[in-house]
Amino acid sequence: MKLIVKWLLSASALLAVAYVYNGVQINGFASALIAAFVIGLLNTIVRPLLIILTLPVTLVTLGLFLFVINALMFWAAAGVLDGFKVTGFGAALLGSLIYSVFGLVIESALERLFSKQ
Repeated sequence: MKLIVKWLLSASALLAVAYVYNGVQINGFASALIAAFVIGLLNTIVRPLLIILTLPVTLVTLGLFLFVINALMFWAAAGVLDGFKVTGFGAALLGSLIYSVFGLVIESALERLFSKQ
């Protein structure tokens, strides 16, 4: 149940990112659901591999390169999907930052909601 609620809230967060920032565009809630799924899939499968491969750069930049990896995952999801557009890497970086902030709020709220059961 928690996974489905997180997926729905993540799709809503993508819609909020598109509303707040012009560099990200989503055609509707169905596109946001698919985009949230693809971003989650990329973050689960590809992101750990990229983190391991770029570990020296991440250490030299004191972890700031992780922002670049997040932006690449966000941009890659937009490149694969039709209803989800990101205008460039800068837009992907800012969009992924905003999406991450929403994700932190969602995760915190879900932790409080589901820990009481």
